[in-house]
Amino acid sequence: MYFRDRREAGRQLAQHLAAYANRPDVLVLALPRGGVPVAYEVARALHAPLDVFLVRKLGLPGHEEYAMGAIASGGVRVLNPEVVDELHLPDELINTVTRRELQELERRERTYRGDRPFPDVRGKTVILVDDGLATGSTMLAAAEALRRLGPARLIIAVPAGSPQTCAEFRDEVDEVVCAITPEPFYAVGLWYDDFSQTTDDEVRDLLAAARQEVPAQRSA
Repeated sequence: MYFRDRREAGRQLAQHLAAYANRPDVLVLALPRGGVPVAYEVARALHAPLDVFLVRKLGLPGHEEYAMGAIASGGVRVLNPEVVDELHLPDELINTVTRRELQELERRERTYRGDRPFPDVRGKTVILVDDGLATGSTMLAAAEALRRLGPARLIIAVPAGSPQTCAEFRDEVDEVVCAITPEPFYAVGLWYDDFSQTTDDEVRDLLAAARQEVPAQRSA
């Protein structure tokens, strides 16, 4: 095992991102839930604010694993034009699925962020963090959605990633940081000793701790 748990993985990942420490333009966003413990340690090491970025796949009714698009934090919807055009999907169907998934996304937003608004990423250097990168489908949707919100620079950072997927993302974002890229990769959880599920309570606690720590670090 390369990492004892997600927190240790985050501390190791942060070493690869040291160039972004103590910069007022840097924002760390985590993909819940597993990405939050990793991102917490990254944000802490960089003295950067931390928040979550939620993504919900828009699955084809009856074949939910088949994505026709995704929605994300910040009110962004990304559609897969190849799927929509090939299957001649009507707007009514797409909008119905979008409304349903939007309800779930908003529920999760309230669970994790409460009444706090989504941070303004325009002109920021955004580091998007997850606990690993296997197929990369969720991360790709997140990256596409984030780009529409106008960050100055978008970086994807994970402790462990498939070599092929990490390479493919270099054409999608400004920078990709995969701390380790073992071959064969198989699955993200193989590279952790403890890969137990992150709970909603843990996500809320880490976000609250991060909000308290960053102002103190910057004033110091």
